[in-house]
Amino acid sequence: MAQWTPFPHASDYRFDAGSTKKQWARLHAGDAEPCPRDPAVLEAWSLFHAGDFQRATEAGLSAGGAGVTVANKAMAIYATYLEPREKVRLDLFLQVAARAEAQAKAEPDNANAWYWHAYALGRYSQGISVAKALAQGLGGKVKDSLEKAIALAPKHADARIALGAFHAEVIDKVGSLIGGMTYGAKKDTGLKLFQEALKLNPGSAIAMIEYANALVMLDGDKKMKEATQLYEKAAACDPLDAMERLDVDMARAELEEE
Repeated sequence: MAQWTPFPHASDYRFDAGSTKKQWARLHAGDAEPCPRDPAVLEAWSLFHAGDFQRATEAGLSAGGAGVTVANKAMAIYATYLEPREKVRLDLFLQVAARAEAQAKAEPDNANAWYWHAYALGRYSQGISVAKALAQGLGGKVKDSLEKAIALAPKHADARIALGAFHAEVIDKVGSLIGGMTYGAKKDTGLKLFQEALKLNPGSAIAMIEYANALVMLDGDKKMKEATQLYEKAAACDPLDAMERLDVDMARAELEEE
């Protein structure tokens, strides 16, 4: 594995098995992942929360089992926020999607196997263009996997965020008529999913960011003020770990550009 770009605030987030376990409920309010019993998997999660995404991926893959979920999350979050090379980023998303698909086949009741399959394919789709991805049939796969994740883990806030984004992106790219008829995308459903996500995980900066993006995609300038308020709220969040810090930094960067 080639050297990855380091997380820039590594010294700000320290985690070990004890602190990870103690703060598990808050750290995993988004993905509803159960706290692992395997010490090797818990160690991989500690590396993830501290922002050492490369070592978290390697440790998760070495641990196997539930460690595959850590590896998928670490690689997907790294690719989303820190990998500067487009080709490498897309390749990482495809790796996660393939690994998560195999995990879902082996463990069909594993909500996060379905979620990371959908997340990685969704980010890959954004990278190659949503219109192109829809033409390749990726839209249906993303939607199906997210719906499975929510059915298996009804408190999965992050799957709701991703599914809300799916509805908004499809309508934005192909319109509400074709989006609804061909892909089952509906504006009201998408917005409701974001609201549900924020009820489940009220402090989620990424939920606020994606909700804001969806409002602008679906309603344009009419919702710009509400979207900006959501970005400001996201930027004011107090991040508990490296991933949350990346979300907050993204919100702050967006506000600086306005």
